[in-house]
Amino acid sequence: MENHHHIELTAAEISTLWTAYQSDKMAVCGLKHFLVQVKDEEIKALLEEILSTVQVHIERLTDLFHKEGYPVPQGFTEQDVNLSAPRIFSDKLYLEYAVNMTTMSMATYSMGVAVVAREDIADYFGENLVIAKDLHRKAKKLSLEKGTLIRTPTVPKPKQIDFVKKQSFLAGWFADRRPLLGTEITNLVFNAKRNAVGQAVITGFSQVAKSKEIRKYFERGRDIAGKHTEIFSSILHEENLHEGTLLMTSEVTDSTESPFSDKLMLFLVTTLIASGIGQYGTSMSVSPRRDLGAHFTRLTAEITKYAEDGANIMIDNGWMEQPPMAADRKGLAK
Repeated sequence: MENHHHIELTAAEISTLWTAYQSDKMAVCGLKHFLVQVKDEEIKALLEEILSTVQVHIERLTDLFHKEGYPVPQGFTEQDVNLSAPRIFSDKLYLEYAVNMTTMSMATYSMGVAVVAREDIADYFGENLVIAKDLHRKAKKLSLEKGTLIRTPTVPKPKQIDFVKKQSFLAGWFADRRPLLGTEITNLVFNAKRNAVGQAVITGFSQVAKSKEIRKYFERGRDIAGKHTEIFSSILHEENLHEGTLLMTSEVTDSTESPFSDKLMLFLVTTLIASGIGQYGTSMSVSPRRDLGAHFTRLTAEITKYAEDGANIMIDNGWMEQPPMAADRKGLAK
């Protein structure tokens, strides 16, 4: 990535690059441990490809930070992973992690393309988006072959086009409740899947965290994710639709030795929550039925509070690295 006549990075550009760097550094730690433990050769090959891609990203970002005279973020290091620790997740959960990681990467890179102005930065995110899309396709195809990916329920083909004629289309209570729209089904299934994977990940973390406070925090998150999965699945069941997901907690081993630092695990959980908050907002915007909007509003408030509590733990432990921010003009004036 060239400097392009020393055009300074905007807030959008430096913040998206900074966030991408943090996520990539965390991913390297996780992927390296997964690759020590994974047995399935196909899943191993996929994880190796993802790791190689992420390492290239880190090199390019480091070079960019140097050229821009911007401090390279600390992120995560070899101190945050213990490669000799036993596995806490099965190969299937490694694969589902890959599916979710590439999903989040596509969201990050597409947003980057949308908000940045400098051509070289836009090209960087655009190239990464294409790569992430290809890796996601491979991960999802392999997940389907391994039996961990369940297709979304089908809906009947309409015989003709139609238009909404009653205001009850928006209602969602008792007798007025209409059948779910395809978009509503899609988002209920997607959120159920994400929470099922999240519940399994946090279950594993709750077994191995060294800090008693953080173990309790993970136990709370495990219960929240399980409850959210159940809520989304029950709505689908009420419509005689399958939930489109599998509970993944059985893919967590009984190990109590941590492969990762408490800092890394807490960062990953808060990252997943942030992604979940965004997804709930998207789901609400495409779910006209009022009861669904009420569910997403209530559940968003719950995980927002959980995320805030996690951020406070990170701050108390000195683990939260300062993101790029505006100058403190009031402070400077003093």
